[in-house]
Amino acid sequence: MANEEIILTPDGLAKLEQELEELKTVKRKELASRIKTAISYGDLKENSEYHSAKDEQSFMETRILTIEKMLKRARVVDKVDTSAVNVGSVVVLLDMEFSEKIEYRIVGPSEAEVLENKISYESPLGSALMGKSVGNVVVVNAPMGEIKYELLEIRAN
Repeated sequence: MANEEIILTPDGLAKLEQELEELKTVKRKELASRIKTAISYGDLKENSEYHSAKDEQSFMETRILTIEKMLKRARVVDKVDTSAVNVGSVVVLLDMEFSEKIEYRIVGPSEAEVLENKISYESPLGSALMGKSVGNVVVVNAPMGEIKYELLEIRAN
């Protein structure tokens, strides 16, 4: 992750910017208040509230730096070509073994969220789909064996 490009959809960019704003404004103030209150309890050596707040502050500041670095290296994919799968594409697949339709949005690794059907283009299925067009069959190696999908549809959103 040193200097490599971070590929984001417009939604992914907006979420990162929103999280950064929340951390810098609201969360920093909340933690400063917690630390101030904990200091008022005295003896910092054995003050669990103080140590907890300081640990949380450290994690938060690290997250802020991480997001800022990601945003500096971000490339936003806002135009989706529906002739082939790319980052930002919404794909409808047919699981050929179970005859089930599945829909996924192909996103960058930082946006992947399986519960929201967002898969990374770096995942086994995502990488197998990249560049494919409607009608293509992709084979993905999974722990339980090969899984075959037919690409039924590609949409921009």
